[in-house]
Amino acid sequence: MHLPRWLEHPGADCLTLPFASGTVRPAMAPRILVVDDNQELLSLLTQLFEEAGYEVIGASRGKQAVELAKAQPPAAAVLDILLPDMMGYHLADALRKDNPQLPLLFITGVFKGGKHAVESRTKYQAAGYFEKPFEAQKLLEAMTKVLPPEKPAAAAASLQDAFEVELDIDVEEEGPQDAMELTGRIKVTGGGNITAEIRGANLTASPMQKVPATQVRPPTPGRPPDPPPLGAPGSRRGEIRDNLPSLLTAFYLSRETGELGVQKGKVKKVVYFEKGTPVFALSNLLADRFGQFLVRVGKIKPEQLQDASAVAAQSNRRTGDVLVERGLLKDTERLYYVGQQVKAVIYSLFAWDEGTYVLSFREKASAESIKLDVHPANLIVRGIKKLYKPERLRRLLQPEDRLIPAVAPAYQLNEVELERWEAELLPKIDGNRTVAELLAFANRPEHVVYGFLVAMMSLGILDKRG
Repeated sequence: MHLPRWLEHPGADCLTLPFASGTVRPAMAPRILVVDDNQELLSLLTQLFEEAGYEVIGASRGKQAVELAKAQPPAAAVLDILLPDMMGYHLADALRKDNPQLPLLFITGVFKGGKHAVESRTKYQAAGYFEKPFEAQKLLEAMTKVLPPEKPAAAAASLQDAFEVELDIDVEEEGPQDAMELTGRIKVTGGGNITAEIRGANLTASPMQKVPATQVRPPTPGRPPDPPPLGAPGSRRGEIRDNLPSLLTAFYLSRETGELGVQKGKVKKVVYFEKGTPVFALSNLLADRFGQFLVRVGKIKPEQLQDASAVAAQSNRRTGDVLVERGLLKDTERLYYVGQQVKAVIYSLFAWDEGTYVLSFREKASAESIKLDVHPANLIVRGIKKLYKPERLRRLLQPEDRLIPAVAPAYQLNEVELERWEAELLPKIDGNRTVAELLAFANRPEHVVYGFLVAMMSLGILDKRG
């Protein structure tokens, strides 16, 4: 099976992610209103519509949307039905007072079933009714039918602001690093879209030993030079903070295919999505390289990697091929360890509470021969449990807080793998008990219970009362 060159080759490719920021649009681009209280989903849909040639005004509250629409009347609107301050239907009534013929498209995560779609078309003549998760491209297609866009924003304009991962340069992450526990079970998709579940021993990826300085590998012979940097980051670049789960969820709810690029200092990583599911990842961090990952999980020794890398560089071969040749790695094991490596790269981002992120909508991952097959809900739960430190959990959730089941969860409980004690604790969460009381019920270490509760909040399954 062919492996991506970046995993093992001493001269990996450079990746550039275009990010539409400050894109110049036609002066008469049609204006649309998009309303959803999920900020990351709102940002994703806004960028999608803007790149298609629309001017977008976005709002996360109904009253805010009404005020914006009065100041800048839209030619069409996309409305979430359940908003924090009013129903989307009431918002539709308010908008139709000023524009009785305003085309409307509804999106919802709660009001599902044919009856609701029929009612939206009967009462509001809605041009579309989309239940989360939905395919954002179909939402865009429905919009273009009622309101054709102007010429799409020029691709060249979006390239003026780019996110680059220089994979020829290995950098080290600053600060102390923790070990990462990885379960031995992994699902991957290989050539021919064949999905396999591989079960191995649980792995512990230990912190990598420090090296003297940033390493720069020579480029592959005959490889074209890297493109020059493409300008400064744009103003649309968001802060990562604690919203990685929400960004993953935004891709899931919109069934989008694209890339999430993140950066902290010199460290840059990219997560690829296909139809809302994270399938692959890249990193310029030395510890994330395939050979270094094998050292970190104890598969090979540092001196074995050093020797194999030297031979690979001299013979212009992959390091993994040399390891297989020497009997240090079975050819059949590569699929398993590549999948675990990619999973570790994605998990590592949950430890970031600072840095920037960039979104783009290309089908880059379609060229990869190995892809993860993991549900975003379980990825989020495991990432929070593994990487959120106790002090971060306590910042997000206080002992006196009271939690309630969310009205509009982003995921259903049957999509989440729960431990027995977690399933037994959930029915006790009804808004009457404090987090401290739930902790006593669970009879588990504090950071374990906090990790579970914060994960459920990040999935939109639980909310804080009030």
